[in-house]
Amino acid sequence: MPANALDVLDARGLISATSDADALRRALDRPLTFYVGFDPTASSLTAGHLVTLMMAHHLEQAGHRPILIAGGGTGMIGDPSDRLDTRALLTEADVAANVAAIRTQLERFVDISDGDALVLNNADWLRELGYLEFLRDIGRHFSVNEMLATDTYRKRLEAGENLNFIELNYRLLQAYDFLHLYREYDCTLQIAGSDQWSNILAGVDLIRRVESAQAFGLVAPLLTTAEGAKMGKTAAGAVWLDPNRTPPFDFYQYWINLADAVVPQALGMLTTLPTSEVAALRDLRGADIRRAKQALAHNVTATVHGREAADAAQESARALFRGETRLSGSASLGKLEGSLRVTATTVPTTTVSEAELEAGISIVDLLVRTGLAPSRGAARRLIAQGGAYVGEARAEDAEATVDRSQVPDDGLLLRAGRKRYHRVSVGP
Repeated sequence: MPANALDVLDARGLISATSDADALRRALDRPLTFYVGFDPTASSLTAGHLVTLMMAHHLEQAGHRPILIAGGGTGMIGDPSDRLDTRALLTEADVAANVAAIRTQLERFVDISDGDALVLNNADWLRELGYLEFLRDIGRHFSVNEMLATDTYRKRLEAGENLNFIELNYRLLQAYDFLHLYREYDCTLQIAGSDQWSNILAGVDLIRRVESAQAFGLVAPLLTTAEGAKMGKTAAGAVWLDPNRTPPFDFYQYWINLADAVVPQALGMLTTLPTSEVAALRDLRGADIRRAKQALAHNVTATVHGREAADAAQESARALFRGETRLSGSASLGKLEGSLRVTATTVPTTTVSEAELEAGISIVDLLVRTGLAPSRGAARRLIAQGGAYVGEARAEDAEATVDRSQVPDDGLLLRAGRKRYHRVSVGP
């Protein structure tokens, strides 16, 4: 066995709280089975899920057995944790489709080739529960008084927001997941982000009450922006792990554009880089911190999308920034230095029809359509502030249009600010 996994996680900043640190450390001196769950609220996981995915990765590397749960059962209810409103219920078909989609993403982070690591769907056992039996055997161990005192439910009530019966049951189902995995797979550890702390403790307590056995909970701090918001959001929306929703180039650029202050934390929590290299990168200051961001962006992108995609995104970014001052006129991608790597597979691309371009598309609509601005109002503000470019020419008139004559065969490059690019191509 390598060094105790608790030390590995702690060195990378991946520990916020443990249910019994000393006993867990002793348990981790030999191989154990742990689990982490993901509710299928969308067809893709987001950058915010990377913290727990990397916890699972490092625990597996330390010799422990991972079980990753795609929550097709709990997803039918929706996790109320850290929400001041009721989560919209998904249809069974949507939940099933989302489970299938995120399952393939989960399999990138653990090695399932030998059948040791597992990716499961909790609908397989939650659907088999009898309601009366569940209330009698499981529900009786939960105190409503204690549940309402926790942040998840207390804040909702204090804000005067609705808290329905289904949401109260979410904690019981998550705790039952832990009990089921303990019984079936000898799983004794649940990991998650710190917003799941009270739910995890409920599972630990349920195993103690029902099986007279010790289980553990381990949570990581939530990775936040310099402003304190959960990391993984942009003006255009979530940063998805699905390359069809957030292209690898955009994904890479998200990490390059992180605020300097959060780079040291992200290096430890989200990369597979050795801790000695992380420590050296954390010490970089001033202009040198760019090297730390490049290492972060490349490593995380390679983990999520593969080394080839990370290399291509990195080369595309370098080519774009080297070529910025050499662009002219329509800013054909072919005029960029190093442009052989700047293609539709790296720089995000939106296809516009010949007919639309013949009629002319307003710059405002084009900025929104390509995702460089989240709304028409935001696009107008971007233009007014001098941050929108069509090719190398700054867009100064929000009423101006782009027509077919301005779009070369190899594409037209749009830019928002200094670092956000998008390619417009012509199609049917």
